[in-house]
Amino acid sequence: MDIWAPFHGFPSSSRLNKTHGTAAGEVSAFSRACIKWKETPEAHVFKVDLPGLKKEEVKVEVEEGGVLQISVDRRREQEEENDKWHRVERNSGKFLRRFKLPEGAKAEEIKAAMENGVLTVTVPKEEAKKPPVKTIDVSG
Repeated sequence: MDIWAPFHGFPSSSRLNKTHGTAAGEVSAFSRACIKWKETPEAHVFKVDLPGLKKEEVKVEVEEGGVLQISVDRRREQEEENDKWHRVERNSGKFLRRFKLPEGAKAEEIKAAMENGVLTVTVPKEEAKKPPVKTIDVSG
């Protein structure tokens, strides 16, 4: 399974437009879900557009080796025998994206929230350790 690891060589813009981390045979309309990943001084923040989904349909996991996995499995709606459908464009199927977290990510403190069809996953970072300051006596 493909894992996008941006800290091991930044991908070209053409590669950014392709689907990353989708398992073979599981490609659906969700594979084009918009994902933003930004880094702040305190955390890595992922935002995923998942309109129409309930939080119960979304799974956020951290695998061994520091891999963040975001997945969705939306079942097709039940169709009644008497229903006459004119058009069906709602997404159903599976969605899977995986991201290798950089060093210093606090995987045990990850938080996820879903609001208005946007999943926000916040991965806190360890504080950067500053080297100790050593005072040098000035002679003279």
